[in-house]
Amino acid sequence: MIINKEEMNTEIKKNMRGGEGEITLLHMVEKERMKNARLLSKITIPPGAGIGEHEHVNETEYYIILTGTGIVNDDGVEKEAVPGSVVITGGGAKHSIKNTGNTDLEMIAVIITY
Repeated sequence: MIINKEEMNTEIKKNMRGGEGEITLLHMVEKERMKNARLLSKITIPPGAGIGEHEHVNETEYYIILTGTGIVNDDGVEKEAVPGSVVITGGGAKHSIKNTGNTDLEMIAVIITY
């Protein structure tokens, strides 16, 4: 199966999970087409915006940072995320991310369920 970009759906979420600003999600694969996963999206976070703290139970989320910089609250510990960073959250842990740079923070987000 090949899914071309023009077949992908874009969603804009305001104050995602209690975060600031508007986040854009490009759903690369709709969850109905995935097994053992519920999200595969390119997420764009503009400067100053972010995704609020949330937990992952019975699933693991991976953020692969493509561009930009941000601060990730990784289960209570703040760490900087830069291009090439991979953030892994699962097993009931919580996380959030905020763009602290001057350009868009772009990342691929994947949520695997178990």
